Amino acid sequence: MDIKSILELLRFVSRSDLTEVIVEEGEFRLTIRRGGATPAIAAPVIAPPTAPVAMPVAPVPSLPAAESPAPTAPAAKPETPATPAKTTYIRSPMVGTFYRRPSPEKPPFVQVGDIIQKGQVVCIIEAMKLFNEIQSEVAGKIVRILVEDAQAVEYDQPLFEIEPLE
Repeated sequence: MDIKSILELLRFVSRSDLTEVIVEEGEFRLTIRRGGATPAIAAPVIAPPTAPVAMPVAPVPSLPAAESPAPTAPAAKPETPATPAKTTYIRSPMVGTFYRRPSPEKPPFVQVGDIIQKGQVVCIIEAMKLFNEIQSEVAGKIVRILVEDAQAVEYDQPLFEIEPLE
C-alpha cells in the first residue's frame, strides 16, 4: 500500500462515522482508529528475513479540528439545569452502534417514562458484527434517551438518564 492510498483512506475515515479501519495486504497491516485527538496508525508488520521488502511509514497529517469527532459533546448533555439531582446514567460499555429495538419491525426496548428493573435489557450495541444486549444496573424510571437510534457511540458515553427508584 503506498502513501497516496493511505492518505486517501485517512480522508475517507475522517469524513465518515467509522471509528476503526483495519487493512491487511499480505504481511502489511494498517490500523486506523478515531476517538482521540488524532488518528493512530499501527506500524506495518514485516515478515522474518524471507520477506526483504520493508514498507516505510509516513507521518500522518493531523485532521482539522472541524472534522475531528467530539466524544465529549454527549457527556455535556447530563449537566443541563433541568436535570433532577437524583439521576444516574446507563453508559455504553463499548464502542459501537446503538439500537433501541431488537429488530426494525419490533417496538423499542424502553421509552421515556418507562419503569425499568435491574438487569432489564434497555438497548443493543453492535460492535464488530456482534449484537450486545445492554442491561440496566439500577431500577428506575427512564427520564431521557440521550442517543438516537443507529447512532455510533463511544465507550462510557451516557445512553439513558435514569431516576432511581427509592
